[in-house]
Amino acid sequence: MPDPLVVNERNPVALVTVMARKGADSAAIGKALGCTPPAGPGRASGDRWTLIGTAPGTWLALGRAPGAGWREALARDLAGLASLSDQSGAYLMFRIAGPKARDLLQRGAFIDLHPAEFGPGSAAVTTIGHVDAILWQSNGLAEFELAVPRSLAASFRHWLDVTAAAL
Repeated sequence: MPDPLVVNERNPVALVTVMARKGADSAAIGKALGCTPPAGPGRASGDRWTLIGTAPGTWLALGRAPGAGWREALARDLAGLASLSDQSGAYLMFRIAGPKARDLLQRGAFIDLHPAEFGPGSAAVTTIGHVDAILWQSNGLAEFELAVPRSLAASFRHWLDVTAAAL
């Protein structure tokens, strides 16, 4: 029987805000990143990057072991298409999984996390436990990932621990 709730902190190798420049084609951005960007709130993955739609023409890009010089390479790949802002030190990421994951998050989220409304590939910029968060559902129905500002991560972790104990 799987654990009812598993919470792991993650530090991504590369985390970048990608904002399409005026008139830039999202398909060209996707080609450069090897992943079709979601048209709205959502999650899409390629070989090198996972893109989380956070606003019109804006994505949070998570790099998969990009290697040395990834910032320069990404800037070259997206030259003229998008503006970039390295967020690697700005956020701490959490993976929350297990049959109780949705119940835990729903206790603090201001959005509907019912599987019919928020399933695999869904994403949202929201507040959870009074902390701003970028939330997305991974591949499984009981697996979520989220990024919270690093300066508020301890407060968020406290909320997670207290709320999980009450489940």
